[in-house]
Amino acid sequence: MDVLTMDSMELRDLTQLLDKVEDEFADISSADVLRRFTVYAHDIPSRIRHTLNEFRLEQMSGVLVLTGYAVDQERVGPTPGHWRSGHRPRAACREEILLVLLSTLIGDPFCWSTQQDGKLIHDVLPIRGHEEEQLGSSSKSLLTWHTEDAFHPFRGDFLAFACLRNPYAAATTIGYIDALDLPEAAKETLFEPRFGIRPDESHLPKNNIAQGEETFAWINKAWQEPDPVAVLFGDPGSPYIRADPYFMTVARDDHEARSALDCLIQEMDQKIFDLQLKSGDFCFLDNFRVVHGRKPFTPRHDGMDRWLKRLNITCDLRKSRGARPAGARSIT
Repeated sequence: MDVLTMDSMELRDLTQLLDKVEDEFADISSADVLRRFTVYAHDIPSRIRHTLNEFRLEQMSGVLVLTGYAVDQERVGPTPGHWRSGHRPRAACREEILLVLLSTLIGDPFCWSTQQDGKLIHDVLPIRGHEEEQLGSSSKSLLTWHTEDAFHPFRGDFLAFACLRNPYAAATTIGYIDALDLPEAAKETLFEPRFGIRPDESHLPKNNIAQGEETFAWINKAWQEPDPVAVLFGDPGSPYIRADPYFMTVARDDHEARSALDCLIQEMDQKIFDLQLKSGDFCFLDNFRVVHGRKPFTPRHDGMDRWLKRLNITCDLRKSRGARPAGARSIT
């Protein structure tokens, strides 16, 4: 894992940039504003830009944390009880702006029309009734390690988080595909399209109310009949990964594929480690090179629970052009 601690001069420059951008834009999720943010990001201090560029080009590990930023806890207010819940207008706007600005240095932010009602920036926080679910809003159950949106051909290249608060140091789990020692036979099998991956439950209609049923046609089909895909891809000597074991299927009579997947799961379970994000940390994950999850914790529901902002990033918007309205960032 790589960590960059922002110094006082860099934080001063970022504050000035945030002051300028916050005053100019009321809605930071529109396609026009996102295009302009790509240019504003050129004003981010050069050491930060250099580090994110190295991360984008895989010259660093698959996990990068920028630390040192101070979140004004009074300004952001209490942690909402639900990602739909209203909280003070623009309370965490500065953190959202900085998350987007930093993210544009490694790719283009996008979102899903089938996740959190199509919001660009997601709130990750514990929700009553979700405690035992396989969702980012769960708490008391283990969130199994996975590639983000592993089921989808247009899944993000990178994933970005801004930690607003984490008072009880709830641990994000991280695993590197490069750290695994897989038998060659298992690796060869994992490179073959013999595995189904269903959509995780955050994409299902029951967790989204602002979209019509037609929006979920592809999701419903993928849930019923997931297309067979390979778990590993790219360079056999240093492969990429797409996996979400909790939602994966293997043909009943394909014992070789089941054995290979079990081998991968067992090896990753042994190599996975904890990352405890602190308030003010901005974390970037390479969604092709690492998997992530979260350990259980006990929520307080007192307005001071763990609260992250999450953003999906792609290196190639054009590959999803057929699944997005012209100029939009939301994939249907």
